[in-house]
Amino acid sequence: MVRKEQAPSCWERGFPMAERSGICCSGNWIVDRVKTVDVWPQEETLANILDEESGTGGAACNVAIDLSRFQLGLELSGLGLVGQDADGQRILSDCAEAGIDTRFLRAVEDVPTAYTDVMTVRESGRRTFFHNRGANALLSPEDYPLDELSCRILTLGYLLLLDGMDEDDSEYGTRAARVLAGCRERGILTAVDVVSEDSDRFARIVTPALAHVDYLVINEIEAARTTGTELRGGETLDRGALERAAELLLDNGVKQAVVIHTPEAAFGLTASSEATWRAAHTLPDGFIRGSAGAGDAFFAGMVAGVYEGWGLGESLRFANAAAASCLRHPTCSGGVGDAAEIRELADSLPLRED
Repeated sequence: MVRKEQAPSCWERGFPMAERSGICCSGNWIVDRVKTVDVWPQEETLANILDEESGTGGAACNVAIDLSRFQLGLELSGLGLVGQDADGQRILSDCAEAGIDTRFLRAVEDVPTAYTDVMTVRESGRRTFFHNRGANALLSPEDYPLDELSCRILTLGYLLLLDGMDEDDSEYGTRAARVLAGCRERGILTAVDVVSEDSDRFARIVTPALAHVDYLVINEIEAARTTGTELRGGETLDRGALERAAELLLDNGVKQAVVIHTPEAAFGLTASSEATWRAAHTLPDGFIRGSAGAGDAFFAGMVAGVYEGWGLGESLRFANAAAASCLRHPTCSGGVGDAAEIRELADSLPLRED
């Protein structure tokens, strides 16, 4: 079925589209404490910490930093909450160093900056997260001065990890949906990511937002839980089921495109029924030093493609290579290269054949 793409409605407030530029990254701002361990221990057993680093993280922070590292000359800003503490100051300093406007990134009293302990198993690269929501839990629609935003695209992540935004709203379903609707009313394109969690909250929190999302970029776990679709038969990815899940997400309101990424490949489906698969890369031994932030690097690559008008296929190619580049470093953005380097990786790394 071919859908008619629904453009953002005309707006009476804010900046006209001709004057809009840049990308505002909103949502989670976190400090990640990344530990590489030799094994994932059973309860009451020991694992050895082989390496330990810390860095800024969270959906908004990672995407903003990654977009800056691409060196595409994008006008970038951040929006969210941090604590009045050393971690919050580190986030603000890292953003300033990366040329990210922090006027809408506010430090609040009496609550810490959110942080995550990320445990990565060296051999497999698999991660486990222990998270303190901190200041992120207080983010609300009141922190979004929509009439002051001049950006062309606003990103929001992660749904399910922003308590104040995930709360019910009598008109829009959730407070996040209210913000996204306000963006689209003003001609701001919206791009959204979701956190992976083992819960039944997806229908209540994610689904109401879909009608106000232009670009939804999620992984297979999030797609399966949002749509109630089983995407694997044992260990084997069911590509037909994944394509149907993308179709369901468009049917549930996503306006422009749905992208679902998996370890094997990424799939994109647009509102005009353009469908594209892009295989993930086969990585050489020793390439992976950590996997924290890889999904955000993929998201940043897709957002860059949307902003630059690369088209679905080229955006998927770039996003896959951006995610691969992220894997070279234990922290979330330390391995992400500039756009030229990422394209070189896309050309040089072989593609998976499964």
